[in-house]
Amino acid sequence: MARNLVPAVETIRAFEGLADGDPRTANLDPYLCPAGYWTIGWGHVVRDAEGRMLKGAAAAGRAKAIYPLGITLEEARVLLNDDIRTLLPTLETAITVPVNDNQFSALVSFVFNIGVGAFKRASLLRKLNAGDYAAVPKELMRWVRAGGKVLAGLKRRREAEARLWLKP
Repeated sequence: MARNLVPAVETIRAFEGLADGDPRTANLDPYLCPAGYWTIGWGHVVRDAEGRMLKGAAAAGRAKAIYPLGITLEEARVLLNDDIRTLLPTLETAITVPVNDNQFSALVSFVFNIGVGAFKRASLLRKLNAGDYAAVPKELMRWVRAGGKVLAGLKRRREAEARLWLKP
């Protein structure tokens, strides 16, 4: 079934932002996200040739070597759409109960942020698949930390995802 993912894209764009690691250049360059990972565009994680996520200030040179010219706004859109598209099969398989498009979009934004592995292990998914739809907003709010610290931006994102979840 084709889903309306506009709310997911809007939520991701709003909270990932479109930061530029080097505003002196014409294109968008890699930047270090609040969780310490190198990203580019709207939260696209920069990975090395072996697929490992680049983390920490020490990886700056490697991140910039992967995207030496940065990316254009259109390339950022393509990366975001591709990243979302790669999440969909996991969500469609992992979620075994019916959800509306807004609920699905809330989970797309959530999984975009925490990753598919963490989502598959999350109590949120177990509770949802047990039919406990009401537990999802509270479960979302458990995911507001990065590096052991509560981040205000993650808290706001989870609140937005919870509001989206509750929309008919």
